[in-house]
Parts: sequence; C-alpha cells; structure tokens
Amino acid sequence: MLYVDTSVLVALCTNEAKTADVSKWYSNCTDELASAAWCVTEFASAMGLKQRTGQLTESQAKTAWLQFERICANDLELLPVDAMTFHKAAMLTMDASTGLRAGDALHLACAMEAKANGLVTLDVVLAKNAKRVKVKPVAI
Repeated sequence: MLYVDTSVLVALCTNEAKTADVSKWYSNCTDELASAAWCVTEFASAMGLKQRTGQLTESQAKTAWLQFERICANDLELLPVDAMTFHKAAMLTMDASTGLRAGDALHLACAMEAKANGLVTLDVVLAKNAKRVKVKPVAI
C-alpha cells in the first residue's frame, strides 16, 4: 500500500505545475492507495485557499471536490487517525531540524502507523523526512 499525501490529491484534481506528472503516475499506478481521513479536511482547505487567492473559481473548486470524492470512493482508502498517531506527529514536529509542519507530520505519522510501502508526496520536506524515518518516498 502506498500512502498518498494531500499535495498529490490537490495536483490530481486541479491544474498545478505537477498535474500532468501526477495524472500519469495515477493512471499507471497498480498499488493500493491510502491516506488519512483528515486529508478530506486538508483538501477542502486547499480548495478554499485557492478560491481566496484567485487560483480557482467556485465552480472549478466544486468540480475538483467532486473528482476528489470519486477518488476517495473508488481508489483511496481513508484511514482513521487515533490519538497515538496525533502524538507521534507532535513528536515529529518537536524536532525543529526536521522542518515538518503539523499537517505533514500527521501524514508521515499515519504512513508509519499504516506501515505503508511508500509515501507519495510533492512536498520536498515531507519526502526528506519520510526517508529519514525509513518510509520510502515515491517520486513523481
């Protein structure tokens, strides 16, 4: 199973610099995919931010949301996040040298908890930290 970070899902459902690469990876992927259930909130937040900054219209954000919902329903297992995983994420962020933000630390802790075979992300800091804790970053 590959753990998918929200950055990949946003690029898959909206028009970003890495969208073509992510779309190609996704269409060729045969692995089972999973992400923390909290990616739903993070994805929605990204849609709101993109609207506030003029990157997406309301209509485009709604279309992206529908595509995201289809991916979640068909291709992505949403994993629950328990209190111990939140604690693990907190410990990852306590080490200032990692550069991890809370959301990325939570994704990494979830990937570790799920014993993912790899972590798919577009975030360089998250990929570096995944490698540091022995979770294979998947390049796109």
